[in-house]
Amino acid sequence: MEKKYAAIVLSAGKGTRMNSEVPKQYLLLEEQPILCYSLRAFEQSMIEKIILVCGEEDLAYCRSEIVEKYHFTKVTSIIAGGRERYHSVSRGLQELAQLPEQPDYVMIHDGARPFVDQGIIARCAQKVEQGYSCVAGMPVKDTIKIADELQFAVDTPKRSLVWQVQTPQVFAFPLILQAYQKLLKSEQNGNHVSVTDDAMVLETFMDKRVCLVEGSYKNIKITTPEDLEIAQVFLGEKSK
Repeated sequence: MEKKYAAIVLSAGKGTRMNSEVPKQYLLLEEQPILCYSLRAFEQSMIEKIILVCGEEDLAYCRSEIVEKYHFTKVTSIIAGGRERYHSVSRGLQELAQLPEQPDYVMIHDGARPFVDQGIIARCAQKVEQGYSCVAGMPVKDTIKIADELQFAVDTPKRSLVWQVQTPQVFAFPLILQAYQKLLKSEQNGNHVSVTDDAMVLETFMDKRVCLVEGSYKNIKITTPEDLEIAQVFLGEKSK
């Protein structure tokens, strides 16, 4: 039986490091908002439903200027995100949990990563269908130093074992839903929550291992003005 996939695309960030009044995911890249490129990759994939999570003040904009304007027919819900990234992901998962027929798998992706492609999506799908939770990523090119509080180097991990993590991060839907429910319950009980990605939620609250899948060095997250310049170069290469 063919497995059902959904995607949660996160677009609720403020993008303060971009030094722009416009959130980074809505900045134009070759006359289209950055977010459009991420949505289009999933629109053209095996994904059946896309949950777009944005800032509450951006709901109307995303509906009229993104989803309707660019005809993203697989975006079935546009919902407001939360205070932290993990709150936004949790809201997206809860939206999927309310569907009459829940997906088998969910891909969680940063809307500010416009160069996710069909190869990355397919490799992640293949791995998760083999029974592994997985995240896209690439081995680091530079030597990494672990620093102490005084910024002295205290360790140098073996470079071949160090990866830079990207998105999408892909999970069996019931498993990641349960992990996020445990995270929120822990937070409600007054515990400090410090997670930086979805894999960490699974590792921390479900004691599960996560597999790394080859992404792409071009699958960058646009965070600073320099990233936007690099993205324009990548897009120019793609159009040749």
